[in-house]
Parts: sequence; C-alpha cells; structure tokens
Amino acid sequence: MLLCADIGGSFIDFALVHPDGRLEHRQTVPTPVADSENFIGALKALCAPYPGIPLHIAIAGVEDPLTGRVNAANIPCLNTLAVREQLSHHTQRLVRIGNDADCFALAEARFGAAKGHRNVFGLILGTGVGGGFVLDGQRVPGLGGVTGELGHAPAVIAPPFLADPEEALSLVPLFPCGCGQSGCLDTLAGARGLERLHVWAGGRAETSHAILTLWEQGDAQATKTMSVWMLYTSAALAHVINITGSTVVPVAGGLSNSAALIDALDRAVRDRILVPTTQPLLRRAMLGKNAGILGATCLGPEMCHEPC
Repeated sequence: MLLCADIGGSFIDFALVHPDGRLEHRQTVPTPVADSENFIGALKALCAPYPGIPLHIAIAGVEDPLTGRVNAANIPCLNTLAVREQLSHHTQRLVRIGNDADCFALAEARFGAAKGHRNVFGLILGTGVGGGFVLDGQRVPGLGGVTGELGHAPAVIAPPFLADPEEALSLVPLFPCGCGQSGCLDTLAGARGLERLHVWAGGRAETSHAILTLWEQGDAQATKTMSVWMLYTSAALAHVINITGSTVVPVAGGLSNSAALIDALDRAVRDRILVPTTQPLLRRAMLGKNAGILGATCLGPEMCHEPC
C-alpha cells in the first residue's frame, strides 16, 4: 500500500491506496501555501497514523531532479525548499514527487482511458494547457524535470486562409504568458485563452462554457473563434503525436466536458499527423478527481511492476 497526496494551490487530497487502486481513509485539508513549516507539518500529521508506508505526491509544480526544489507557482513556500528531502526527514518514510499532469497521464495509462497502451500523451485542457508523457507505464524524465508541457512554447502559426504569411503573423494574437514568453499555446487553448481569443476574434466577453455552447448551436461568431482555436490546438497536438508516436491521448480539464469539442479536435489532429489513422486518438479521461492520487501510485516501483 501507499500513501498518496494530490497537492494543489487550495487543497491537499490525501488517501491510503491499495494495489488495485482502491482508496481508503481519504481526507482533504487546506494547502499551507505561505509557510513551509506548516506545509511539512500538514503532511506529517496526515502520514502519522501510517508508520513506514511510502508517501507519493502529485503536485501542481515541477521538481528539479538536480536540486530537489519544487517550482510551484501556487505554493510559493516550496520554491526555496528541497521538498522531498525535508518530507522524508520529517515523516520518516520514502517520499516521491511527480508533476500533477504526469500523474494524470500515469493514472489514465494504468487505470483509465489509455489502459493497454504503451505510449500515452495525457492532455489537460483546463484553465490553461498541460500535458504528461508516459512510456511503458513510466513517466519520461526531462530537462529540469519537465516533459510534455506543450502549453509553454511559442505556438504561433500562419492561418491557411491568409495568403501572405507576414500578414498572418501580424494578425495572430501574441498574448503574454505567465511563463514569461508570449504566444504560448497556454494563452490560446485553455479556458481563459479561449475567452481571450473570442474577444480578439470580434465576439463579446463570454465564459468558455458559453462560447462552446454557442459553437455547438452553430453561432457564426463562436464558429469563427473555434476555427482559430482548432487551428492552433490541433497543430500543437499534431507535433506532439509525430514526435512521441503516442497511440492515445486521454483529455481532462473543463473543456474536455464538451464531447463535440473532443471529437472535432480529434478529427483535426488526425488530419494533420504524418501517419493517417481512422481510429480516434483523443479520448475523454475517465478518472476525474481520482487521477492525481492514482497516478502518484505509479511514481515508483512499488505499484508499477509492469507496463500499463
């Protein structure tokens, strides 16, 4: 068995997890975001009834494999802390840490929509855009602990309906991104990006849910917005599929609640990849709020003896 925690900027979701994925003694506590001692203390208290059982953590951040420090924008107290080392010392147990998007992909590969696939790219279309890459049941380590982050790289391309590429580049919005760059996919393809894109394309301010509803109803302005959204998002995913060779893409996040969106995006991606396929690549994720905790179980060898 493992102790697993899914840690975000608001709450710590904690449970004892059995090898078959069954959760016991689940509880939720607020995340102490401003004080590292309180953060360590909260996890120490959660672990105390279970001496010696390893602790696996899915966190909204990235652990640098060289320094052990976690870069978590919503949990600033961790940014100067060797989190794994400190937690291991104070809880007296083995600790492993993984990015929450990686854990989502691991969970869907082992227990969910991508079960049975060796090569999985997990896509999160939520407030922003995230991703995780899993091969043979294991996350793929990357530079600085980062792999699969398709949301943060310049994603500007020239729309095909404009003949002059220079004109296209002058019209495409280069919105500033929280990562410090401009024109990232995260600024366009997540829920906030879609809302921003809709206003830029000539629409009035709407929620992402309202835009999708209007699009599904055939509204002309929403259709225009979604054509631009689809162009950028499908291009980025086509790059991912061509590079990774993933055979399935489970999709989570608020935008994935639109089956029409996932179906349309799947068709657009399959139209742009190098190897044609008639089989859908994108699938709605199955595990919901359990994905972080279940994915954390696969961060080490205890429960990942074989490929997912």
